[in-house]
Amino acid sequence: MMVLYKPNIEFLTEHSVDPDKRRYAVPEEGSRHYIDIDYYGKYPFDSLPRNWNSAVEKYSEKTLAKNGIVPWWIQTMQRRLINAFKEKNQSRILKLSAEIGHYIADAHVPLHASRNHNGQLTGQQGIHGFWESRVPELLADKEWNFFIGKADYIKNPGEFIWKRILESASQADTVLKYEQDLNKMFSSDKKFAFEERNGKIIRQYSSSYSIAYNNMLRGMIERRMRMSIYSVASFWYSAWVDAGQPDLTKLANKTFSEEDIKEFELLNQSWKSNEMMGRKEE
Repeated sequence: MMVLYKPNIEFLTEHSVDPDKRRYAVPEEGSRHYIDIDYYGKYPFDSLPRNWNSAVEKYSEKTLAKNGIVPWWIQTMQRRLINAFKEKNQSRILKLSAEIGHYIADAHVPLHASRNHNGQLTGQQGIHGFWESRVPELLADKEWNFFIGKADYIKNPGEFIWKRILESASQADTVLKYEQDLNKMFSSDKKFAFEERNGKIIRQYSSSYSIAYNNMLRGMIERRMRMSIYSVASFWYSAWVDAGQPDLTKLANKTFSEEDIKEFELLNQSWKSNEMMGRKEE
């Protein structure tokens, strides 16, 4: 797998955010990033069928889309990635690998499995980006370890990703409660700070508040990120195995088509010019 992915790490990194950019261009994209699983009752949410057709029959496709479809969408993307490997289509393999990685990572974020996805129901607006971006920006490069060893073959991708969803859902209350508790310990001028980013001075959670939150969570964010890395690698590896383990040194279509390039340009243009469609997370 290294012979394919390592030389293309820059492409994978750059285009891993394409699904987020697509939220500025495609109305139905947003629901592919989350599932408000607490809409369906209490943990472990047995009222919600894990099978897509059964879930549609019980709740309707409209209801499922409204509350998010990330576990089912990941399985759809996995089937597409398997087919790309079967076709030995390198450009499509890379494009799909980058995108499925994004959706899998989203499934590991606790607030992607909660109706209170940005603390909007509890007066904690901004907690989504706080957990997902601010704390990792401060600590990931300096203190966290993302060497997770080898990927494993996933026999049942659906069962695997539903376990990750349930893990995320079970931790959502902790993410919210601990920030509520921490908020009581910090005055507003200590909770927030003005810092420079991209040449602009912005107000954001202070370093001291962010580090204190990470300590309260006892490494939860790092553990979820490590698990997401393992999951992405295992999905990639499993797709290759399920495709018959084609020789990755003999792939075709190594350059992106004109249609692909136009899509990349459209996503960038939409991201820069449009408003995000669907619900906001920041």
